[in-house]
Amino acid sequence: MATRNLSNLRAPRKANTGRKRVGRGMGSGMGKTSTRGHKGQGQRTGTSMMRGFEGGQMPLHRRLPKRGFTNIFRTEYTVVNLDRIVEQTAGLAVTEIGLDDYKKLGLSSSKKALIKILGSGELTSAITIHAHKFSKSAIEKIEKAGGKAVILGGDVPAAPKGKLVSKASK
Repeated sequence: MATRNLSNLRAPRKANTGRKRVGRGMGSGMGKTSTRGHKGQGQRTGTSMMRGFEGGQMPLHRRLPKRGFTNIFRTEYTVVNLDRIVEQTAGLAVTEIGLDDYKKLGLSSSKKALIKILGSGELTSAITIHAHKFSKSAIEKIEKAGGKAVILGGDVPAAPKGKLVSKASK
């Protein structure tokens, strides 16, 4: 293989090719139909096909079935396990964890996030934990270690009021 030096440098392939100049007659190599072909929708002026158009065939996004349901009123919680709390507070003299502390300890990405504590892992020291929701196992483990689980209710949206009446019961 030849060594690389200034005397044998070459431009990369297709670096010096000009842009395609259509509509410039037969001598350009793209004459007559200007690369549009004969007959059909794409040959005419002013054509623009929508994304996913398959020439009149039923498009893929309409052939596939619709599945599932997305509840737009769903309440999203940031899930924090007990073992993560133990991991992040190791070496720190922490007796209480509030909403601001989740962000500081790296357990939540936002101060405004709704927090749910799950019971994966073991709690070793008595800690008072403030959160919007707790699993049953998390409450048991926190109280077993001598701590306290404080449920915060201010930021949680209330359940819808009123009874839902089905047509069958009328």
